[in-house]
Amino acid sequence: MSATVEQALERFDEHITRVEVHLSDENAGKSGQHDQRCMLEARLEGRQPVAVTEHAATLEQAVHGAAHKLAHLLDSTLGRLHDHREKTSGLPMSGTDPKNWSDSPVE
Repeated sequence: MSATVEQALERFDEHITRVEVHLSDENAGKSGQHDQRCMLEARLEGRQPVAVTEHAATLEQAVHGAAHKLAHLLDSTLGRLHDHREKTSGLPMSGTDPKNWSDSPVE
């Protein structure tokens, strides 16, 4: 199961400092649908931790689902961070090429 988590998150290696996996059986021995729970928490360098939870019929399914949820969340979180860095880097954004600026004063 750890291979599933490692594979899903490998592209984020440079940003993740730690991943915690919490597994539980929500019904403690009673049979039931979606009673296996996997909570994954990723610690990101210089940022607050992020976490996801997945319930499924088996632990393997719960881990697989949680790993994909976390990868999606990290894509979103780190993608926004990357976009923000580009916008504040001082480089012109697309559509704001300085050659197209007029020399007339701004009113």
